[in-house]
Amino acid sequence: MDFEAIVGARRSTRGYLDKPVTKELMTEVIDLAQRAPSSMNTQPWNFHVLTGPPLEEVRTGNTERMLAGAAIDREIKMADHGYQGIHRERQIGIAVQLFEAMGIERDDKTRRQDWVMRGFRQFDAPVSVVVTLDKELADDTIAHFDCGAATYGLVLAATSKGLGCVINGQGIMQSSVVREHGNIPEDEVIMTCVAMGWPDPDFVANDVVSRRAANEEIASYVGFED
Repeated sequence: MDFEAIVGARRSTRGYLDKPVTKELMTEVIDLAQRAPSSMNTQPWNFHVLTGPPLEEVRTGNTERMLAGAAIDREIKMADHGYQGIHRERQIGIAVQLFEAMGIERDDKTRRQDWVMRGFRQFDAPVSVVVTLDKELADDTIAHFDCGAATYGLVLAATSKGLGCVINGQGIMQSSVVREHGNIPEDEVIMTCVAMGWPDPDFVANDVVSRRAANEEIASYVGFED
């Protein structure tokens, strides 16, 4: 696949086959992902690849705590007021697309709640890659930028190997659970996780393509001739 094809093929995969992913394949994916650029070649990221019983422990702990009404326990700062304005509109937009694809009605509280729980379970994917940042750079915004670049590299690398994935902040809502069962070192900050596995071709939400802003809305071109 060429780069344009990989970018175009990438989807946020929310339904997976019950089929394991080998350590060898995940090693290939990580080797590609770590070619991401970083400021001054600092490479501030780490990838913790979870599967099997440890991942099940993370799913269980994350879900049970959220259902019990526990406070969100993430290690990176979130906006106190949530998304607003155009960002909130885009958030609602993709939710509408997904619920329409899945046939989930607005007043169907049971299925809407089940959808939220799927997110906390990392969509039952066979693999979760927990992306962390070296703690000594926790307050360095450039390092956060670099970590984001590596995470995008991770999902593109997975796509190039035929895997599906979704960057899944819900999966680390209870980061202390992730840290315990993922054996995350204390000198690393948990940034996000990426659910990953073989896409289920019969899960209709996997075909949803999020709408994007028009080029002229997000880009300006200075100094070019008309």
